[in-house]
Amino acid sequence: MKIGEAIVQRRSIRKFKSEPVPRELIEQALAAATLAPSGKNAQPWEFIVLEGEDKEQIAELMVSGAEQLEARGYNSGSAKNSAGIIRQAPVVIMVYNPRQKKAVKLTPLRKVMWSVDTQSVGAAIQNLLLKAVELGLGSLWICDVFVAEEQISAWLGREDELIAAVALGWPAEEPTPRPRKPWQQVTRWGMGH
Repeated sequence: MKIGEAIVQRRSIRKFKSEPVPRELIEQALAAATLAPSGKNAQPWEFIVLEGEDKEQIAELMVSGAEQLEARGYNSGSAKNSAGIIRQAPVVIMVYNPRQKKAVKLTPLRKVMWSVDTQSVGAAIQNLLLKAVELGLGSLWICDVFVAEEQISAWLGREDELIAAVALGWPAEEPTPRPRKPWQQVTRWGMGH
């Protein structure tokens, strides 16, 4: 499969088959993630692969976090739905930036590097998603983990920055493409004078 085909075929999958994903395929997806470009070649990513009961714990923490938000009068958005997807997917990969410690205050320089790190981790996640397409797997990039960021990180024993989670498995749906703005609409050539 060519990269262009993977880009066009990639979809956010929210329904997965129950069959497990062979470890070899997960490893291939992770290897692709680690080939992403990163500012100063810092490679600011670490992955925690969770299956079974460990994955269930993430979902439970998310539901609890969403309910705590709702009890305080806030909208928890799609967090409970995302927790259900994590329960259904055979694999969830937690993505962390080990260079950003929660207890460390951001200096002006570190604030810039934090932004660079975040962009770098985004590239790694995109590589993982595209490799999943090539392998016939479905994936979902999940940011709803933020409703329980502190609880999840405490449970995993992490003191650094949670970036996202990625659900992975065999797709049980074939969603149609979501609408996209044409590149011409979001691109400007030169200063336009």
